[in-house]
Amino acid sequence: QGILHEGLEDVKQFFKANGSCRLPLSPSLLVKGIVPRDCSYFNSNAVPLKLSFQNVDPLGENIRVIFKCGDDLRQDMLTLQMIRIMNKIWVQEGLDMRMVIFRCFSTGRGRGMVEMIPNAETLRKIQVEHGVTGSFKDRPLADWLQKHNPEEDEYEKAVENFIYSCAGCCVATYVLGICDRHNDNIMLKTTGHMFHIDFGRFLGHAQMFGNIKRDRAPFVFTSDMAYVINGGDKPSSRFHDFVDLCCQAYNLIRKHTHLFLNLLGLMLSCGIPELSDLEDLKYVYDALRPQDSDADATTYFTRLIESSLGSVATKLNFFIHNLAQMKFTGSDARPTLSFAPRTHTIKTAGRIRDVFLCRHERVFNPSKGYTYVVKVQRESPGEVVFVQRTFEEFQELHNKLRLLFPSSLLPSFPSRFVIGRSRGEAVAERRKEELNGYIWHLIHAAPEVAECDLIYTFFHPLPRDEKAAGTNPAPKPADATWARPLGKVGGEVKLSISYKNNKLFIMVMHIRGLPPLQDGNDPDPYVKTYLLPDPQKTTKRKTKVARKTCNPTYNEMLVYDGIPRGDLQQRELRLSVLSEEGFWENILLGEVGIRLRDLDLAQEKMGWFALGSRGHGTL
Repeated sequence: QGILHEGLEDVKQFFKANGSCRLPLSPSLLVKGIVPRDCSYFNSNAVPLKLSFQNVDPLGENIRVIFKCGDDLRQDMLTLQMIRIMNKIWVQEGLDMRMVIFRCFSTGRGRGMVEMIPNAETLRKIQVEHGVTGSFKDRPLADWLQKHNPEEDEYEKAVENFIYSCAGCCVATYVLGICDRHNDNIMLKTTGHMFHIDFGRFLGHAQMFGNIKRDRAPFVFTSDMAYVINGGDKPSSRFHDFVDLCCQAYNLIRKHTHLFLNLLGLMLSCGIPELSDLEDLKYVYDALRPQDSDADATTYFTRLIESSLGSVATKLNFFIHNLAQMKFTGSDARPTLSFAPRTHTIKTAGRIRDVFLCRHERVFNPSKGYTYVVKVQRESPGEVVFVQRTFEEFQELHNKLRLLFPSSLLPSFPSRFVIGRSRGEAVAERRKEELNGYIWHLIHAAPEVAECDLIYTFFHPLPRDEKAAGTNPAPKPADATWARPLGKVGGEVKLSISYKNNKLFIMVMHIRGLPPLQDGNDPDPYVKTYLLPDPQKTTKRKTKVARKTCNPTYNEMLVYDGIPRGDLQQRELRLSVLSEEGFWENILLGEVGIRLRDLDLAQEKMGWFALGSRGHGTL
């Protein structure tokens, strides 16, 4: 910190002598001074500086940039330019992936400036709000977005932005082989836009941990990202939209394989270590698979999404990074509550006189459970507010208080573990009594505890608390309005059917809205097809089995070869969805019969088909 302020004095002298200057980052940025109190540094290896400049425009905000020394920023510039070109291709094709692309400029050998994106936080900071093991939990990203977008329509818009930008990041980082992906170089804006920073490793040059590649998954797509997309821990039809977006974006880039190979080929002689020979170009060629059809590429990228989502290595990498950063930064930072946008104190909020937990309410958003309504009375006459908090939020408060105070100063916290269903009415009633005693003792504890910022932040109203005094919140539909299912009983299957060179191609894409099994569990669904008439049962085709879901994604191609065009008029596709039951007979969940004469197969037909008990399919 001392070295930083010495250096900033030199910058101050520069501005005294010269008045103002244009930033190399963009000639349109004119600055007249530095703001030392807003300047600091990051804890990564190169210790980049976070600088804040005074804007010459009196109405303009301060201009914040990062200055890096020790990294070859030409590689970052090149990577960002490739992503910018990808984004232009998508936009030209009518697909806005909501990408955040920032400026980056190399000002000399191993040094340069990077634009800072406002209102954004690294995934690590978001995850560690839920503790050092936050990278293994599913809810941190969804809770953080909910905190910054308390209104339902705001949150839905943020989720939509997240789905598009996350899909764009998955495709771009895979195609360019961007490595060293940990939770400190992936960022999330409060508006839901996700983006990557720090492109020191690309074209598959992964960082090694001994003999092990640190980047084991094809790209970073973790369960907490899927949780935001699905609106919970079970797959929903919004996940289908995400997979379709990824595959569509990937196929659009594949059409321009030659463009990316030519542009990168021009840079072979510029001295970037990780772009020096044809093997580096071959990485991009192999990633884009120009020899594949769009259908094959769709199947391929769907398997990559499944592989990334199932990778424990990514979360472990994030966790190790959390530990390393804890050791590096020390323990100076005061704990904060993950669900509160800002900290409140006894001075800013006013002294609390009494708290009382009135009742519990059933909630459905963001997941089913109970919330507890607390009446908070302050010393100001007549100032009474109601706040609603979940049991998990009470538990987070207690855990963060334990980091600040010895257990002897804190009341004991109710046990989390209960026998039977932990969300039942009886459990909620019992917890209400226990939590009431806990908060009473908390407010009447020693002054250093009772008056600490954590407690005053916890009992300060959030935007969602305005509804706490009203009736029970209405159940939230499982899917966002922009991807609403048609609501047919028995579910629907999305197919792409095409015919070429005496071959019938059936792409089984997604199924949505399957009924649960009779025991209430989700099925293990798979798709089976026959091309009728088929007395010998030779036309049977099957997909893989999806596990424990009512909304599976397959993107698998089933092919029937040697079918003359004249025969199509007499054939019917019989498609069944069954649940695999191990030793028992598989359970039929729904089926559809599609008369091929009803479809004009001169071009590909894609759509949702309603599943029923028997009868013909409607598109």
